[in-house]
Amino acid sequence: MTTSEFKQTPHIQPNGVEIAETILLPGDPLRAKFIADNYLEDVVQFNSVRNMLGYTGTFNGKRISVMGTGMGTPSMSLYSWELIHVFGVKNLIRIGSAGAIQDDLKLYDIVFAMGASTDSNYVSQFNLPGHYSNIASFTLLEKAKKVADEKGYAVKIGNVLSSDMFYNADSTALHKWSEMGILVAEMEAAGLYMNAAHGGVNALCILTVSDLIFKDEQTTTKERETAFTKMMEIALELA
Repeated sequence: MTTSEFKQTPHIQPNGVEIAETILLPGDPLRAKFIADNYLEDVVQFNSVRNMLGYTGTFNGKRISVMGTGMGTPSMSLYSWELIHVFGVKNLIRIGSAGAIQDDLKLYDIVFAMGASTDSNYVSQFNLPGHYSNIASFTLLEKAKKVADEKGYAVKIGNVLSSDMFYNADSTALHKWSEMGILVAEMEAAGLYMNAAHGGVNALCILTVSDLIFKDEQTTTKERETAFTKMMEIALELA
């Protein structure tokens, strides 16, 4: 457990409210509010800067926080860096939506991102003499799989794509990633995994399929905010 007293950044200003060592990170701040309102007890809001809502409470007696991150590697990387290096968070769990690019995936399927391939250049700042593999914390991944099994929730585990481009001028790009076995496309996991690895902490990305990209099927905005409850329940158990 870490204290936020007297600590703040231009983007996170807790005003002394504690941020727990384990935090759930949905892209949508309204999904953070939904979790706080429906799953947490003794909730206190710790952030509202730029409407990136953050809350700390308890789940089954354990302290846990939840905060939105916005969309894309730059936004996720900014918030996760500050949570790790300023506020001492140790376990960061992204809970997000994703577009399926494999035919055997269906709407509402749950995917654990064991790896996160990317077209982002975020890794260049680390000046590595080669190619870096973005992978989840095995500790969190193993625990999440156990929780899913206990709840009877089927999950797919594998490689996802964290893309900088929601609208890509190259219409063949996702088909090429699909041919490499990538399960889904999203926009944040790789940045989170890099920051966590460099900061020496744990990270995991849990996704719910919100779109079948090649079939042009999708969930609604409201469903993405409130209906992806299975992945929320799995993530909450990781506190």
